[in-house]
Amino acid sequence: MTDKKTIALITGGGSGIGLATARLFTNKGFKVILAGRDRDRLQAACDHLPGTIALPLDVTDSAAVTLAFSNLASQAQTPDILVNNAGAAKTAPFHRISVADWQAALDVNLTGAFLCTQAVLPTMKKAGYGRIITVASTAGLKGYAYTAAYTAAKHGVIGMTRALALEIAGSGVTANTVCPGFTDTDIVRKSIDNIVEKTGRSTDDAMHELTRHNPAGRLIRPEEVADAIYWLARPEADAMNGQAIAVAGGEVM
Repeated sequence: MTDKKTIALITGGGSGIGLATARLFTNKGFKVILAGRDRDRLQAACDHLPGTIALPLDVTDSAAVTLAFSNLASQAQTPDILVNNAGAAKTAPFHRISVADWQAALDVNLTGAFLCTQAVLPTMKKAGYGRIITVASTAGLKGYAYTAAYTAAKHGVIGMTRALALEIAGSGVTANTVCPGFTDTDIVRKSIDNIVEKTGRSTDDAMHELTRHNPAGRLIRPEEVADAIYWLARPEADAMNGQAIAVAGGEVM
């Protein structure tokens, strides 16, 4: 690496794990680029994190991703660290998952990570340094009922990362995944609302349905996931490659 300020690009950076990671990286002195589809949310996040840059981007759009990373390269803003955090989860019984919903889950959770990784990898390899960290899920290490599309996508992300890690070993670039359990984010809050709406159960009961998976009996905090991401992003983490690290209170061992 050179002595230039380390640049980190975080997709899905406007809220939840992405925002917590952006806050930590900013505090550690990194230059942070927040990417996401919601312009207002991105700008609000940047307003609270001085020095960060908002990058409106739909990671499922191949042409848009190519253009965005090309523009960053032309401005000498190519990321040293890529955090693939953009994701979405929609629950449904297996027999009720439409092809459109199946494809949408793969697009944002898997293909988006593939496109961004492919766009940034050549420059990282040329520089001899880079960190690619993809936020997967414990759903990528096991299964959860009513989440077949999301679970398939997260298994795919972990498999993709393991294959990539073997290709880039020794290049100075590493690729890893972080696998949070149920985390206190908008996605999980929507899942709780969905359980309440479809089952008539109370919010407390719906919360218990999710927290029972964690031996500690609670949701994971976004900041705890951000800490794991930061650990993998450090130059000292060069020996970490192809790993799927669970941040789940002991749910997965």
